[in-house]
Amino acid sequence: MTGITLSPSQAELARELVAQAGVADRVEIRIADYRELAGEPFDAIASIGMAEHVGQSQIDDYARSLFRVLKPGGVVLNHAISLMRPEEDPLADKFTMRYVFPDGEPLLLSRVQLAFERARLRTEHVEGFMTDYAVTLRHWHDRLDEHLEEAERLAGPQRLRVWRLYLRAARHGFDVGYTSVYQIKARKALDGSQSRVRGA
Repeated sequence: MTGITLSPSQAELARELVAQAGVADRVEIRIADYRELAGEPFDAIASIGMAEHVGQSQIDDYARSLFRVLKPGGVVLNHAISLMRPEEDPLADKFTMRYVFPDGEPLLLSRVQLAFERARLRTEHVEGFMTDYAVTLRHWHDRLDEHLEEAERLAGPQRLRVWRLYLRAARHGFDVGYTSVYQIKARKALDGSQSRVRGA
């Protein structure tokens, strides 16, 4: 099993957890860009929170990259925050874009699915977690509030204020249907092919 991240600190923590679980001989954690995996065959891929950072301009290339490294018959699970109001600018949340996710660009679910179809990945299941994620965010901000002194020591007062505000604003977004989280399960055909979507 291989895990990749661009964050050295995330990789370090993941390696510690892998060692604690006693599976270090079966799990490799790399600091790598997903585009560096070209040619490596995987039975399955779980992509968590990546599509929001790929954005409109790169989502098709991203889906093609997933297709390229999947074995025939392989499965991909894509988990991403999705914009729910197509009439609104996905970059309109200037606070979040500036202070929390400066490269973030949540996409419509339909846009991600289109990218998968263009890449010849067959969608098998879609599930939404809007209400579940609102609950998750409530737990996150409550637990942060329970450990304010430690959080301020680790992140500083300014970053702590940003995250206390952000977690509540994000929860509100899920509560009112501004954003959601979707998981798309898709599969590469056993023969590695599928007729392309017209115009792709």
